Amino acid sequence: MDILLVDGYNMIGAWPQLKDLKKNHFEQARDVLIEKMAEYQSYTGYRVVIVFDAHHVKGIEKKRMKHKVEIIFTKENETADERIEKLASVLNNVRTQIHVATSDYTEQWAIFGQGALRKSARELLREIEAIEKKIGKQVKQITSEKPSGKIRLSEDVMKTFEKWRRGDLD
Repeated sequence: MDILLVDGYNMIGAWPQLKDLKKNHFEQARDVLIEKMAEYQSYTGYRVVIVFDAHHVKGIEKKRMKHKVEIIFTKENETADERIEKLASVLNNVRTQIHVATSDYTEQWAIFGQGALRKSARELLREIEAIEKKIGKQVKQITSEKPSGKIRLSEDVMKTFEKWRRGDLD
């Protein structure tokens, strides 16, 4: 089993689309990252865990699932890097390969020492873009081959089916 641990705010700060979006729509940038990682998870079969810093926020840690992606907001006084290091240590075993997506150089060295592999923000973005292109080609091929007798679905019904496909039952 492969597990990808993602430093959420590191990706948002490094990916041009999300970096621009966060200036005026911070929560929306987080949601776009989660959606992209859900698609990545569906395509690759990796278990994806996104960790967001909450060390500036008072309160307890929060965990939730969205589109079958595990999302963790760290507890007060805990950085995403610290939580990712703990997760990499706890989850690592002979049947599991841990991958960590971060461009934080110090974090990269820490996770190397635990046997995890790293992906920089740029590498992950390129991988996601390649996956999106492959999916686009597959969709185009499928829609061009569809029989003319199929039932046409409204945009709302198609969105509902897409949410179900991603496991978002909200």
